[in-house]
Amino acid sequence: MTKAGTTGTPVAAARTPAAVVRLPRRRGIELALIVLAVLLSVYGYCAVGLARTGTVPPGAVGYGAGLGVLALSAHLAVRVRAPYADPLFLPIGVLLNGLGLVLIYRLDRETPHDRAAPAQLVWSTLGIGLFIAVVLVLRDHRVLQRYAYVCVAAALGLLALPILFPAVNGARIWIRIAGFSIQPGEFAKVLLAVFFAAYLAANRNALAYSGRRLWRLQFPTGRVLGPIVTIWLLSVGVLVLERDLGTSLLFFGLFVVLLYVATGRTGWMAVGLLLAVLGAVAVGRMEPHVNQRIEDWLHPFATIEAGLGPNQLSQSLFAFAAGGMLGTGLGLGHSVLIGFATKSDFILATAGEELGLAGLAAIFLLYALLVERGYRAGLALREPFGRLLAVGLASILALQVFVIAGGVTGLIPLTGMAMPFLAQGGSSVVTNWAIVALLIRVSDSARSQYDGREAP
Repeated sequence: MTKAGTTGTPVAAARTPAAVVRLPRRRGIELALIVLAVLLSVYGYCAVGLARTGTVPPGAVGYGAGLGVLALSAHLAVRVRAPYADPLFLPIGVLLNGLGLVLIYRLDRETPHDRAAPAQLVWSTLGIGLFIAVVLVLRDHRVLQRYAYVCVAAALGLLALPILFPAVNGARIWIRIAGFSIQPGEFAKVLLAVFFAAYLAANRNALAYSGRRLWRLQFPTGRVLGPIVTIWLLSVGVLVLERDLGTSLLFFGLFVVLLYVATGRTGWMAVGLLLAVLGAVAVGRMEPHVNQRIEDWLHPFATIEAGLGPNQLSQSLFAFAAGGMLGTGLGLGHSVLIGFATKSDFILATAGEELGLAGLAAIFLLYALLVERGYRAGLALREPFGRLLAVGLASILALQVFVIAGGVTGLIPLTGMAMPFLAQGGSSVVTNWAIVALLIRVSDSARSQYDGREAP
């Protein structure tokens, strides 16, 4: 049956509804990648034992089972509460965390009086537990926007707390109680990212289009820009007093990146770089602890030439050189000669020596994928808070990797920070799992908003 006066198009066909597009959830891909990540971690654990003693370590089965149960629990939480989340976040976190445990266990074999792997495993368990809690409890990331000022108050309190405790290795960034140590700045960076994202999302139009123009840069009014600059100055000022220049640089980079994303003004990047250089020069001249690190960076082999032996940075460079392209093999390096920070600040040197340039490239690729997926999730969102939050959290990981890797390879002066997931540090690994959980929540929202839409 056709309508009179037409070319013969059936009425039923004209009224047929458009097809509904259902997005794949990809949880099976995530599970397969998690299994691969656990197997690679167990393989590394066994490789260390075979290299050191010629036998498989007796705890290999327990290590693999424990990591597998934790990873499977996290996967089930994602499958239930965030079915549309990006399938790469969780497997990358499991693999990096597992590799970090392997490297710390390997270094423990050289320091039987100072074993850090059992404590790191406990902290990893707590981190994955927090990951599961965030995924299950936080149903919508936009809820965090309501608590922006609570987050910033808590962040400033956490940053100021270590001032009450004695300095460790020249910096007041730890709280040590009853044999346990916590680094509050690790938790503060996530809270500040939430505050920056919420404030900039609420004031993005005023920041971008109001105020005075100087040269090619539009400066917002003090009423709009003042509160966030004040918070940033307070946080950085506290960190300078505590001599935690690595976290200061991280907060500064986070502030500039989010300001650029919120306003779209490229001039903020130039201003940020200029201020960073001026600040680094000023602090380097006034603070002896920082000045010494700059001198070590400029002259890494000065202690050898003076007959005092290699310092930490020169030993790190020797470790990278010894690794070559394919590395010496897990358990067969000598990076323990670096000294007290070999399991924390310089753990990347162990990876470089024993896994080689190829292994380092693979590790950096994992970090790059983690950051890229975070940016992708943010760009896919329609609402500004989630977009800024995802970019901010991914930028935290990117800045940390750059600062730490640049320091131990001699690209930039060394700063005391922990390599995400790899380095010894309970506060760091717990915080990184919280970041991954928030990125999973954002990515789930980003993809689910398109599910069930009619195809054009």
